[in-house]
Amino acid sequence: MNIDDWLMEILVCPACRAPLRADEEASELICTGQSCGLAYPVRDDIPVLLLEEARRPGATS
Repeated sequence: MNIDDWLMEILVCPACRAPLRADEEASELICTGQSCGLAYPVRDDIPVLLLEEARRPGATS
């Protein structure tokens, strides 16, 4: 997963507006909001920030 640092600084969760952190192993961006925690997939180094594509915490792919 290759996302520029400047882009990571401005990306936020579409659901709660909290910052996102990269999970390289899972190839996902994880919401840092305590009540949210949604995981957004990254496909071909492009973050897919759609609520329909997000995975709930604890759910399997």
